[in-house]
Amino acid sequence: MSLWTHYYLAHSVEDALQALTACAGEARVIAGGTDLLLDLQQGRQASVDTLVDVNRIAEMTNVEIDGEYLSVGAAAPLSKLVEDRLLQEHAQALVEACGLVGGPQVRNSATLGGNVAHALPAADGSIALLALGASAEVASMDGRRICGLSELYLGPGKSAIRHDCQVLVRFLLPMRKQGQASAFRRVMRPQGVALPVLNMAVWVERQGERLSEIRIAMGPAGPVPFRAKATEAGMQGQRMTKAMVEDAKTTLRGESRFRSSPQRATAEYRHHLSGVLLAQTLAVAWERAGVM
Repeated sequence: MSLWTHYYLAHSVEDALQALTACAGEARVIAGGTDLLLDLQQGRQASVDTLVDVNRIAEMTNVEIDGEYLSVGAAAPLSKLVEDRLLQEHAQALVEACGLVGGPQVRNSATLGGNVAHALPAADGSIALLALGASAEVASMDGRRICGLSELYLGPGKSAIRHDCQVLVRFLLPMRKQGQASAFRRVMRPQGVALPVLNMAVWVERQGERLSEIRIAMGPAGPVPFRAKATEAGMQGQRMTKAMVEDAKTTLRGESRFRSSPQRATAEYRHHLSGVLLAQTLAVAWERAGVM
């Protein structure tokens, strides 16, 4: 049985939207297809009438400065993002996260938009974007809207994006300023391309030896990508000391909700690991924030 009937190469966001809405049956946007094609082949996604390819749309594949933000196209391959100098300067956590997704062949095809639209709670790109304070631009026939990243998630594998009539166009990341930096770390099984046991992204702003602001994202620690807001609140304005970090570990373990998974790890192991990752990732981000 054919997994799709028609294939349409769109040349603009508006062109893609028209193709989606004009389709007689179900339609889906495709860029890298590393998740979608597997879902189709393995029966997790019913066959579709039309695949709408958005790889030729410049605003969905470019990385560029847009005012005070970096605009990152949702259809840009992860390998391109890893090599991008703007992202290396302003969004180290995202570069590190994208560099850990799959192997080289996967990164040459997979996209950041697909990583987010698949709506898994531990997707590396999603965790990095959440810590970086990213927002997303979503287009429909009614126009375009900017929303916070967390608004795109309804639950595990459940996206708020309507795939048959909406297009995730790009992500907007605040430009890095003096005293700001980020980092991403994850623990995975030895085979290297396995799902993460636990991952974490940390963004910090420091003033001397004081932590003036921090964002911590982690997954999987719930049904959607998790922001450790109680931990953040306890750390903001504090001096960077061993005692402060130990207190933060305790708070993080208290507000996180882990479950055991035969593919990943036990809840108890993740509970322990969250504190280890926090100390490691925070240390890297803190050191980077002192150099610019």
